Amino acid sequence: MTSFAWRVEGSSPMHVRTVLMDHGVTRTFLKQVKFHGGVVTLDGVEVRVIAMAQPGQVVGLQLPPEPANDHVSTSFAPLEILYEDPHFLVVNKPAGMASVPSHLYADDTLANRVKGHLTTIAAPSTVTHIVTRLDRETSGAVLFAKHHFAHSILDKQLKLGQLDKRYVAVAAGRVTPRLQTVDAPIGRAPDSFIKRMVRPDGRQAQTTLRVVTQSKTASLLAVKLHTGRTHQIRVHCEAIGHPLLGDWLYGTQTNPWIHRQALHCARLSFYQPFQQRWVTCYAPLPADMATVIAHEGLSSLGMKQS
Repeated sequence: MTSFAWRVEGSSPMHVRTVLMDHGVTRTFLKQVKFHGGVVTLDGVEVRVIAMAQPGQVVGLQLPPEPANDHVSTSFAPLEILYEDPHFLVVNKPAGMASVPSHLYADDTLANRVKGHLTTIAAPSTVTHIVTRLDRETSGAVLFAKHHFAHSILDKQLKLGQLDKRYVAVAAGRVTPRLQTVDAPIGRAPDSFIKRMVRPDGRQAQTTLRVVTQSKTASLLAVKLHTGRTHQIRVHCEAIGHPLLGDWLYGTQTNPWIHRQALHCARLSFYQPFQQRWVTCYAPLPADMATVIAHEGLSSLGMKQS
């Protein structure tokens, strides 16, 4: 089982619960620990979270066991790993692969392959905690947590806007102004289960677009998400009159160089609290994105620093 230990700092006694929460344990997760077989200790002795801890004592947390998810089958197909430690995993998702299983894509999604990897390395849990998702036809970095405590920490980072994802996109036409933040709510389009649109009663959504370079027919964009709505970048680019090249749902599938939306999650940053450092991962530009950038007369220089 996965366990953690933290020495009580400072000069005053404090509740064990306070020590745990200072290290990212949420009230919701404390309930999971209490009711699903986790253990909280003080100097190795099991205690309740209302116990008082003295400076210098060690508060321990043993995570509850995670029941295996039999609804996610195991795939041992190749997986491109960008970063891995005992708690987190970042992988590079190819275009055309779903992030998680559905009735349409049941057996060879990114989650299936991650479960295969966790099985191969004999991880304490093979439950696939996906933190960030990408549309099936979007490529790039996807973040997984290896246990539910790590997942709860990253969920909090997501809500606080601390988890940073940057995209490379190619949009039709010459986008102006060259730096803009699209702040427009997104909701479902009428009569469609899949398609979204900007609508006043939608959920708040904010995307920053920066033009890296332009040709007569297209713009290479560096994109930062401030929220995480379904199809957000695609919808916002369509809303300003510059749909992504190759996007059959929000634009037109007429580009000979790319047969999906020209969108790639190139960089992902998150805070690793157990090692007290920031982790930044880069996903290499896939061949079809490089091809459309070249044939549209655009340059990818400066994308890594965006």
